[in-house]
Amino acid sequence: MNIGMDMVDYIAELSRLELQAGEKQAMTAQLEQIIAYMDVLNKLDTTGVEPMSHVFPVKNVLREDQVSPSQDRAALLAGSPAGDKEAFLVPKAVE
Repeated sequence: MNIGMDMVDYIAELSRLELQAGEKQAMTAQLEQIIAYMDVLNKLDTTGVEPMSHVFPVKNVLREDQVSPSQDRAALLAGSPAGDKEAFLVPKAVE
């Protein structure tokens, strides 16, 4: 596929890029190489190959939730300059 300057300008606009004339020439060549490689991949026989979203098997790596006691509220508020025994009190920042 032949990539023209108007296609490069369109892609640059979508990407919010400002390309100089030399950069446009380089981008044109790079996009043509990418499209040529995609054509090679399209010629591969993939019948019987199961589609996948990742190359490696992905599993949930999150640990199980564990209930644990939290810190003592009075101890946490003990060092605050202003508090009402329930929360930190701060000056009003927005009118």
